[in-house]
Amino acid sequence: MPLFIGFVKGGIPLGVTFSFLITSPLVNEVAIGLFIGLFGLKTTVIYVVSGILLGTISGIILQKLKLEKYLTPWVQQVLEKSQKETDIFETKSVVFKDRLPAIWIDTKTILKGILPYVLIGIAIGGLMHGYIPEGFFEQYMNKDNLFAVPIATILAVPMYSNASGVLPVVQVLVAKGIPLGTAIAFMMGVVGLSLPEAMLLKKVMTFKLIGIFFGVVTLCIIISGYIFNIIF
Repeated sequence: MPLFIGFVKGGIPLGVTFSFLITSPLVNEVAIGLFIGLFGLKTTVIYVVSGILLGTISGIILQKLKLEKYLTPWVQQVLEKSQKETDIFETKSVVFKDRLPAIWIDTKTILKGILPYVLIGIAIGGLMHGYIPEGFFEQYMNKDNLFAVPIATILAVPMYSNASGVLPVVQVLVAKGIPLGTAIAFMMGVVGLSLPEAMLLKKVMTFKLIGIFFGVVTLCIIISGYIFNIIF
């Protein structure tokens, strides 16, 4: 969230910021290393390409929708304050060390604003991990179910983990006969979409923006899952 706010404050288009928000947890060096070890190089390359395309296409769609007005008033205030500070710095020749007090105040403001949402998100994720019965996912995500990919994506929403944490789960699901594309759609849903993440985003986005963001990303994940199932 601090990176998200920093990108917006820096004038980076919201679509580009969303692309970063989507792609960064899905494709990272740890996940890539684990993916190679679990599924081989070919599958890893396809996954990395699909993850980057997912973030890029979702970002382009979200950018076209011009959603800046749906950022929360808190973010708008932070941006307005930042712009005033930028105007002051631009009218004066201010060295970096003289900017540090303003940077520190800004940092404390952002951390104070998002910390409760981070704690709530972590708590929700922990509760969901502890209350999912054994065999629950295999029941609804088997290869005979035409709607397994969207079901897997939706079932992932209550959970949250990073890519390296959920990859062993994906391996187990595949070993139990769940199609790779369905399992990867589940993984992308866990990493990129979740109730804990929605709690974090609530500080910087209105419910309408969160809904649009989740809707676009969900659609792209489902399409990716079906494509994976066709390839493999």
